[in-house]
Amino acid sequence: MSQLVQFTKDNDIGIVTINNPPVNALSPGVPEGISDAIDQIAKDDGVKAVVIIGAGRTFIGGADIKEFGKMTSGMTERGDGLLSLLLKIEDCPKPVVMAIQGVAYGGGLEVAMAGHYRVATRSAQVGQPEVKLGIIPGAAGSQRLPRLAGVAKAVEMCAEGNPVKAEEALKAGILDRLIEGDLLSGAIAFAREIASERAPKTRERNHKLGTLEQNTPIFAAARENASKKHRNMTAPLAAIDAVEAATTLPFEEGCQVERKLFTECLFSDQSKALIHVFFGEREVAKIPNIPKDTAVTPVNRAAVVGAGTMGGGIAMVLANAGIPVLLKDADQAALDRGLANVQKNYANSVKRGRFTQPFVDERLKLIKPTLSYDDFAHVDLVIEAVFEGMALKKEVFSDLDCICKPGAILASNTSTLNIDEIASVTSRPEAVLGTHFFSPANVMRLLEIVRGKATSKQIIATCMQLSKKLGKVGVLVGNCRGFVGNRMFHPYVRESVFLVEEGASVEAVDKVLYDFGMAMGPLATGDLAGLDVGWRIRKEYRHLEKPGIRQAFAGDRLCEMGRYGQKTGAGWYRYDENRRAIPDPEVAAMVRSWSAEIGIPQRQIPAEEIVDRCIYALVNEGARILEEGYALRAVDIDIIYLNGYGFPSYRGGPMWYADTVGLRKVHDRICEFQRQHGELWEPAPLLKRLAAEGRTFADLDKQKAAAA
Repeated sequence: MSQLVQFTKDNDIGIVTINNPPVNALSPGVPEGISDAIDQIAKDDGVKAVVIIGAGRTFIGGADIKEFGKMTSGMTERGDGLLSLLLKIEDCPKPVVMAIQGVAYGGGLEVAMAGHYRVATRSAQVGQPEVKLGIIPGAAGSQRLPRLAGVAKAVEMCAEGNPVKAEEALKAGILDRLIEGDLLSGAIAFAREIASERAPKTRERNHKLGTLEQNTPIFAAARENASKKHRNMTAPLAAIDAVEAATTLPFEEGCQVERKLFTECLFSDQSKALIHVFFGEREVAKIPNIPKDTAVTPVNRAAVVGAGTMGGGIAMVLANAGIPVLLKDADQAALDRGLANVQKNYANSVKRGRFTQPFVDERLKLIKPTLSYDDFAHVDLVIEAVFEGMALKKEVFSDLDCICKPGAILASNTSTLNIDEIASVTSRPEAVLGTHFFSPANVMRLLEIVRGKATSKQIIATCMQLSKKLGKVGVLVGNCRGFVGNRMFHPYVRESVFLVEEGASVEAVDKVLYDFGMAMGPLATGDLAGLDVGWRIRKEYRHLEKPGIRQAFAGDRLCEMGRYGQKTGAGWYRYDENRRAIPDPEVAAMVRSWSAEIGIPQRQIPAEEIVDRCIYALVNEGARILEEGYALRAVDIDIIYLNGYGFPSYRGGPMWYADTVGLRKVHDRICEFQRQHGELWEPAPLLKRLAAEGRTFADLDKQKAAAA
């Protein structure tokens, strides 16, 4: 028997323990060990029933995701996966009780459903999250689940991929009993109870599969929902098709349909991209030259300076993590407005079911408004979130340096400003760094952590660890203008405005990029954020721009007219009282007139050019950032764009997307744009080199990882 699986006995009850830390994944050796144990149990007349349980804190966390990559690269055979093992468990002549603690996800739930009974702790969760990796269940999960939980619940679980708590799973019929106290003892007692009963095979339970008349509206609603919530993604629709097969075909034929759909999904670009993202979110936490055991500063109390939209959101993030936070502003009216916004945001979260009212009441108690720095001497972390202006930020940091205790972290929520210059007014530059939250801070997952030239390893390690506690994806970036995300966003937006100035309609540019998968088009995004924000930054940095280089002007002209976007009711679009965008013919006429003034020819612009110019502008700037060392890896850029800028996850991020297109093809297209539009399109040296060598950004990341 495999060392990863042990077989013991408690008198007449066989106990199979899966011991593959940390999450008991179904890595090679685990299925074989379970299979050997079942063979042994079948022959043992002294065993009346069986309990299968996971060692440690979880049952089975799912498949080993690395195995999927091996399958698509041809390193391992596809075979029939877990199917044959699960049939063996189901056909075991002794009743098999699956004892679930922690989680039973994906392949873990598929194993559990092959048992004759399932018991669980009250804190356990089950789920079929494969869709989040661009695949569907591949070992009859879509066939057994509707037989236990019913069609509607199975469709929801397979197409959405969200976990289900034990009490809900019991109610749905996935579980047979919740165990209070010790799980193993309770599972053994349950096994003795049912040992003499005829063991029910899940695959033979057809009474919950419904009729065509009952199921048709369920599948229609699920497909409509998937098309809206998971736009352009193939796996959710494939999952629905697989569950539908369970309702129209015998079990074995349904399994064949599921297997075909699983294989199509697994070998798709979408699945490869989503698996890249899964591993990428773990990779960004690894910082070369900062060891895992680096000492961190406990953050038990925090403060936020500035109670505006960002400051209030950041205070919520800290409070949600259980950290008491002072929220300071300069005058009572601003503080009152900030607190009112915090309360409104929490009320909306309760309305949507995200939080309970008692949870919100506790969080609000953790946020203490103040007009002074009096209590700042006791905090471990201060995050400055004042207006984006260097003079004001320096003034705040000079005050904080005098007031805060030694060892306190001084962080700036700046989106573009130089962290080293901010740190220069303090006597502790090693304690200063950037924490660039994204708006709305209480919702967006990304946190760019900006390292200054003097920032200590301890401070960086602390903030990387803290980002997890705050529920954020922390990505370490270097200190350059705009850091990583905004530095890349500038050429992306620039090209979208150029396209409008050359004849594309505002709506066409936004629609093409929305159809590509972006959460919003770039011009609509500008209206949402406020066009004046970018205008102010452009004016501040205009002296650094190279003379004679083409500048996008239409956005600035709109700002000069007071059209800042949604907040003024007009920007690239007009907005009604519900902030719904309405195309504005006046903007189209003005842009045509302005373009004619400076001699920009108007033309029809194909959708392909809109995508290529905007997305390849991201890629080209990303390659420069990577070569200059402001991003540690290409995957760090991808994770930033997926979590902070609405890049479609199923395309893997801008750098991964460029790899899938082919860097030689991307490079050649950029050279074509350079010939047409000038030196703004000069290919990044790194892109040029990788394209010439036939390599990818992913290759570069692997090379760096091997050298680390």
